[in-house]
Amino acid sequence: MQTQSEYGYNSKVEGDVVLTTVDAALAWFRKNSVWPMPMGLACCAIELMAAGASRFDISRFGSEVMRFSPRQADCMIVAGTVTYKSAGFLKRIYDQMAEPKWVIAMGACASTGGMYRSYAVLQGVDKIVPVDVYIGGCPPRPEAVLDALMKIQKKIGTQPILRKTVLANALKLND
Repeated sequence: MQTQSEYGYNSKVEGDVVLTTVDAALAWFRKNSVWPMPMGLACCAIELMAAGASRFDISRFGSEVMRFSPRQADCMIVAGTVTYKSAGFLKRIYDQMAEPKWVIAMGACASTGGMYRSYAVLQGVDKIVPVDVYIGGCPPRPEAVLDALMKIQKKIGTQPILRKTVLANALKLND
């Protein structure tokens, strides 16, 4: 049973030659260099820090470069309880991130407000920013963070880059 791949190896050509499309190569570059913007708001931030330690080694996924500048990051990891007081800052930082961008809600508090059913706690970060991957748990293990990164990478790998740009430019020319 042969599976379809975006990459091809031609053994009839001398040397190591790999054939692929520009879209597939760009998707591979993007998905293996996700730079997270950590929004450590509570105890989940400790588990996020542990994911960067040598035991779990987040660098295997190209995400060891934690960026504390929204203009350099492309994946926001919201780790912990989001209060209404901090929601405005979180939304502003998300808006400052360049496209394309992704969001991971880490832990029960970021996903649903957790055990805090009060007037001060936002009942899920998805009320202010779109969330791509939810991580359950209180607090979730570092392995769950790595699993969420792999899900983001899978999503990035399936998104067209050049085809979408060429199609958008063609539609503009027809107008």
